[in-house]
Amino acid sequence: MSSIQDVAALAKVSTATASRALSRPEMVADGTRKRVMKAAQQLGYQPNVLARSLRQRETRTIGLIVADILNPFHALLAKGVQDTAEEQGYVTFLFNSDEQPEKEARAIDTLRGHLPQGLIVVPTSGTREHLKTLPNLPVVELDRVSGNPQASTVTVDNVGGARAATDHLIGLGHRRIGLIVGQQDISTAVERQAGYHDALKAAGLSPCPELMRSGQHREDDGSRAATELLSMPAGQRPTALFVGNNEMTVGAVLAARELGLRIPEDLSIVGFDDSRWAQTMLPPLTVIAQPAYELGVHACEQLFGLLRGAGRPAHLQLSTELIIRHSTGPPHRS
Repeated sequence: MSSIQDVAALAKVSTATASRALSRPEMVADGTRKRVMKAAQQLGYQPNVLARSLRQRETRTIGLIVADILNPFHALLAKGVQDTAEEQGYVTFLFNSDEQPEKEARAIDTLRGHLPQGLIVVPTSGTREHLKTLPNLPVVELDRVSGNPQASTVTVDNVGGARAATDHLIGLGHRRIGLIVGQQDISTAVERQAGYHDALKAAGLSPCPELMRSGQHREDDGSRAATELLSMPAGQRPTALFVGNNEMTVGAVLAARELGLRIPEDLSIVGFDDSRWAQTMLPPLTVIAQPAYELGVHACEQLFGLLRGAGRPAHLQLSTELIIRHSTGPPHRS
């Protein structure tokens, strides 16, 4: 097996420079780094990352905990983080909490043993308490916030997005607009409900508790909530639904079809999150789109800023976009 000394000799640099080029590439001139990388590749050199980590008591790794890796939104978040970390020579340890605080706590316990340089987390309801076990670790909260004052955050304008969705439905003539959102101990669900309330009040409409449902962010919860709302008597049921995430939106669409309702003739639907299926379903879905991949990129960049000593926690909020397709229209007139 080739050694770091062999790589240094082939690249015509010192052993220390070769080591830095492979372990701290940002500290080495670009031309030198490329020469060392080429030499390492020619020799088939593989650094013993574990041994180096044990010696230095640090790794070039970060942790990432998402809430639901099967959700395309969270998959894009993860890809944005991983791509950005890889560009900086870091490895990302990915964990999935499944929206369960207990599973998140186990992930943090496991991650601690890998000596990560920092953590990016999509919070559950238990995150603020769990982070107390990592008092000195730089943390960026992604998509949601736990209320931890020591964490940097990267989110979207949930209130503005929900208001835009509700305003769109009101502008089409809908007055009985149902709301289906996630659990109310998660910041995104709270903010999207607030935006819905703001839009109704601005239009002179009173929010009706009987038209609101919350659940666990899952397809089954969306289906169950939509079935309850759409099974109300004809004069009382909503003529439109605003659904707070893409998994619950799938459930709501399936429930409407099961009840024999046509979209948008009998029921208009706006979802929060865009995806390929939202664009290709019949009819294509009107959505509030959020830049999922970019959220992951910005979260990783914020974390590296903290690792470089950027100082105080930062809070970045990105914009959402209302994309009007064919799942919304004026309320049906019998």
